[in-house]
Amino acid sequence: MAQADRYTELINTPIGKLVQKQVGLPAPVPLKRFSPGDAVVDGRVLLGGAPGGRLAGALAKLVAEIGAEASTPLREDLRAAAAEAGLDAGPWTPAAAATQKYGAIVFDATGITEPAQLEQLHLFFGPTIRRVKRCGRLVVLGTTPEAASTPSEQIAQRALEGFTRAAAKELKAGATGQLVYVAPGAEDQLASTLRFLLSSKSAYVDGQVIRVSAAGAVPQLDWSQPLAGKVALVTGASRGIGAAIAATLARDGAHVVGLDVPALEGDLKAVTGAIGGSALTADITAEDAPRTIAAYLKKEHGGVDVVVHNAGITRDKTLGRMDEARWNSVIQVNLGALQRITDALIAGRRRAVLNENGRIVCVSSIAGIAGNFGQTNYATSKAGVIGVVDAYAPLLARQSATINAVAPGFIETQMTAKIPFATREAGRRMNSLSQGGLPVDVAEAIAYFASPASTGVTGNTVRVCGQSLLGA
Repeated sequence: MAQADRYTELINTPIGKLVQKQVGLPAPVPLKRFSPGDAVVDGRVLLGGAPGGRLAGALAKLVAEIGAEASTPLREDLRAAAAEAGLDAGPWTPAAAATQKYGAIVFDATGITEPAQLEQLHLFFGPTIRRVKRCGRLVVLGTTPEAASTPSEQIAQRALEGFTRAAAKELKAGATGQLVYVAPGAEDQLASTLRFLLSSKSAYVDGQVIRVSAAGAVPQLDWSQPLAGKVALVTGASRGIGAAIAATLARDGAHVVGLDVPALEGDLKAVTGAIGGSALTADITAEDAPRTIAAYLKKEHGGVDVVVHNAGITRDKTLGRMDEARWNSVIQVNLGALQRITDALIAGRRRAVLNENGRIVCVSSIAGIAGNFGQTNYATSKAGVIGVVDAYAPLLARQSATINAVAPGFIETQMTAKIPFATREAGRRMNSLSQGGLPVDVAEAIAYFASPASTGVTGNTVRVCGQSLLGA
């Protein structure tokens, strides 16, 4: 069992709140996490945008589909977009901002084509950012900078990243902020990403940038069971984050094939048995492992739709004291085996084990982005995982498949429970939410990437870290 966060429990008692205010201690708010049957957004949605934006229609349509109440400024284009989507949006003006709290504030910044127009961010968010509800959401939508039509537009759109990350740090009470870059032509690819970011499934994702590209048609699906009829392979599934991933994908309708080393077969079968899945044991570093895994998936399930590369190990030591075995084992398990298994599953378009419109999701780490003392081997391997995503995204696009990564920060697991108290507390508090995440937070981000509706989401690495102060 993970170590309980006693500080968060204490600080949310009447006495704890009094001490916190007097001393100025961090005040983490218990995060609202998803339960089946929850609404996508907890509260009213405020839709805004800069003049000339291209996403107002797509936003209004999504808000209407999820059945959320909404408001828009009294601007003709925004009101017209809401009306066309069948959205009965109430009026919003800066003077009335203080009277309403919002479950989410979403701003279409695609109309910003030069730096001077960035003032639209201040004009809209200045009177509204303090009106985001407890555990609410702030989302900015922009145009992928590389797809901008002029240098001025590219500069202005790139500036959105700094704004969103800073605004996310100003949010209070468990609220989070994100930036979504939407490529021209990808307007119909937004639903999966916005449903995730606006919901409590993204509780520990904060200050992140996601890119959505133009892609094939989004299939019709049951949003409560988006993976119905799909087969998902999860490596390292016997415990911790891997077990949470398996359970979450099964909740979304997938048949999960859990894979782990033979020594953990008992734990693995307990996990897969509880969710109606299948168990497969293998040493993923063995020379014949990729071929064995591919053959099993093809024979027993006719292929695989979702592959989650979660298996990983640590063998920590400072670089000057690290022996060759520690270095090599981490590189082989965390990176080498991942690449070799991926190659085996996608080899030959006609013979590929990964089905069309398949999903590959890799588990990296903030250590692979920011580095970590005493973990040069681990940081190297996890940065390499991000490299796999970068390298394979264009290759998989030819098979109508996607590949993305999650990079967890401090997650409450058996491993982090063994960290010395002072170090553990620092890891928990050094983020915008002032607390550690849970294994389910990583699993929810993976389920978002795994969705058949995420056709335009590829080549991303999203940190699940509460906007950690470490790294970018």
